[in-house]
Amino acid sequence: MKKLIKTLSIPEQSGKKIGLFRTLCAIFGGLVVAYLGMTLLIYIIPGSAGESIIVPLLFNTMAWAGVAIWISVAPSRLSALLRVVIPALIFSILIAILYNI
Repeated sequence: MKKLIKTLSIPEQSGKKIGLFRTLCAIFGGLVVAYLGMTLLIYIIPGSAGESIIVPLLFNTMAWAGVAIWISVAPSRLSALLRVVIPALIFSILIAILYNI
C-alpha cells in the first residue's frame, strides 16, 4: 500500500502531458462530484424539489467542466484522486444528513 501511495504521489515530470489516469479521474470524477453537488443544491434551495431543480439542471454542465479542470490540473495522480474522493464523500454525507431531516 505504501508503494502504491508513493508511486501515485510522484508529480509528473512534464506539465504538457495530462495522462490517462488524470483524464479519467477528471471526466468521471468530475461528473460524480458535479452531480452530487447539484443534488445537494436541490436540498439547499428553498421550495419544492420540482421548483428548485431548474437551477442545478442548468448549472450542471458548467460545474462538471469546472470540477474536471480542477482535477486535471492536479500535480500528481494522488492529488487528482483525492480531489475526486474527498468532495464526493463530503457531498454524500451532507446529502444523507439533509435527506433525513
